[in-house]
Amino acid sequence: MGNKTIAIDSLDKIREAAHAFVSEMGDYTVFAFNGEMGAGKTTFIKAVCEELGVEDITNSPSFAIINEYRSETTAELIYHFDCYRLENETEAEEIGVEDYFYSGALCFIEWPERVADLLPDDTVDVDVEELEDGSRKVTLKFPEE
Repeated sequence: MGNKTIAIDSLDKIREAAHAFVSEMGDYTVFAFNGEMGAGKTTFIKAVCEELGVEDITNSPSFAIINEYRSETTAELIYHFDCYRLENETEAEEIGVEDYFYSGALCFIEWPERVADLLPDDTVDVDVEELEDGSRKVTLKFPEE
């Protein structure tokens, strides 16, 4: 399937980018969002969740580690992980992240390098990069078939 790049020229174009992202997701369920602090990972994930029909989005799950959402249109469960505060993979195992990753529900993971060895083989890497002009580039890297 290769890579797919989506441009976000400005914040007012984020819903269009989220729509494009959703149309590229296919049957994949686990998405690992990589990017520098402040690159816009959380903002983009919120826009994707809204595009998927989630109406009750609060904040980044930084303090809870996991936020659970439900699509109002499909009733589908969506999990948003912020693994930044996890000390190690053992801590992630203790809170049961693998149960979520293999549940079939959508999982959007920030700071996935903290749980790298626990991610399924078919995880889609998503790079969020801030460009010099302030725009963002989102690159989906699909696993090799």
